[in-house]
Amino acid sequence: MKRALLPLLIASSLALAVGLTSSVPAGAAVTGGATHGDFGPPQGAPINAILTSPPMVPPATGRHVPAKVIVNLEVREVEREISEGVTYTFWTFGGTVPGSFIRVRQGDTVEFHLKNHQDNKMPHNIDLHGVTGPGGGAASSFTAPGHESQFTFKALNAGLFVYHCATAPVGMHIANGMYGLILVEPPQGLPKVDHEYYVMQGDFYTTGKYREKGHQDFDMGKAIDERPTYVLFNGAEGALTGDKALPAKVGETVRLYVGNGGPNLVSSFHVIGEIFDKVWFEGGSHFQENVQTTLIPSGGAAMAQFHIDVPGTYLLVDHSIFRTFNKGALAMLKATGPENHAIYSGKEVDSTYVGERAAPNLTSVSVATAAAASGTLTLEQQVKAGGALFNGTCSACHQASGAGLPGVFPPLAKSDFLAADPKRAIGIVMHGFNGKVTVNGQQYDSVMPPMTQLSDDEVANIVTYVLNSWGNPGGQISTDDVTKARAASQPAEGH
Repeated sequence: MKRALLPLLIASSLALAVGLTSSVPAGAAVTGGATHGDFGPPQGAPINAILTSPPMVPPATGRHVPAKVIVNLEVREVEREISEGVTYTFWTFGGTVPGSFIRVRQGDTVEFHLKNHQDNKMPHNIDLHGVTGPGGGAASSFTAPGHESQFTFKALNAGLFVYHCATAPVGMHIANGMYGLILVEPPQGLPKVDHEYYVMQGDFYTTGKYREKGHQDFDMGKAIDERPTYVLFNGAEGALTGDKALPAKVGETVRLYVGNGGPNLVSSFHVIGEIFDKVWFEGGSHFQENVQTTLIPSGGAAMAQFHIDVPGTYLLVDHSIFRTFNKGALAMLKATGPENHAIYSGKEVDSTYVGERAAPNLTSVSVATAAAASGTLTLEQQVKAGGALFNGTCSACHQASGAGLPGVFPPLAKSDFLAADPKRAIGIVMHGFNGKVTVNGQQYDSVMPPMTQLSDDEVANIVTYVLNSWGNPGGQISTDDVTKARAASQPAEGH
């Protein structure tokens, strides 16, 4: 009996072995279940890689043979806004955060040229996680300002890989924005979709607090302690919101190439209102289906794909949710097209949920900040800025009309409590409010948390807006008024 089964077992084993290897392209080796692709020397003339700035992605290679691909990438140190009215000096690959998106095919031979612009102050290099070799190219690419380095590697593994600077202090270079993604397509390419977008999360550490206006420098102490001031998509608060939101249409399929530059935090990436049809977790060759939230480690990536069934605004967030609403990790995808009430009854995401980023931008806030800096701030400018900030910070409780919620949140409209002492609103916003309070003859007993995330000029603008709205007596609160009031350390008590 045992001898009769032996030939069958051998035959079955051979058939299984053939099945495992039959789908592996010629020239590829299978090691531990992973396809390691060396498909021979490059064929045809060298190709200059198409690099794109975020959120755009280069077109598919469309090739079925390996090629020599030349990549030219320049490091630029640039000063630009990290939030409205807040500037920061970013160190970048290609002038953007994240750096330029690179797309090649498995088996390609990549000739990499790294240039460090002559106006830069620091030396830089690049470590590509898609490189097989010590340092991922870092040791071969250390480049002083005004110089260029060159090295060559073969893209042996398919996947979505992070690249970053690895010059000491490594954490500081990454924290200043020096990261990006390189996609190594599998030999057969990826399934076609209607849209491909490039989104990358990063945590930033500034000397000033969140949204504190003016120029902010890097804070090494906060970075070491892993206490980021900002957690952002694509290098700036609002980089992918309002009129910069990612566009799509009902019926289309979207693939997001999502990276996490870190340098410290793990991302809990989620799109509110969508389920990912497929997630190629950790940027590898296998996908999971019907995923709500996917973890992306610092220095890692994922490909997330979904189909648009109904129109509206879909929010891209880090579901470590305070990062979204209090540190800036919020992006938008806006889908247009016909409603489908069989799937969803409809209603656009409202401003109390999205916050002030529901508007195309925060132009009024920027205008007020610039005017305050030049000493020309008008009451009208301050009221407009305060209205935009109130909409995203206060209106969920006090309502856009200022009417509050009966028995729960006191009204701000025609408030005798505010009229009796307009400036006490400053302390309430900054330090919160606990206990009973009587407003317009009605007693309320609730808790308002301190709005510690607001800067002095934001508090001034919000209070000024409230004092000049809904039948209130008017008045103007300056940033200096708030700065002086901030010395108060105790929450306001109800009466």
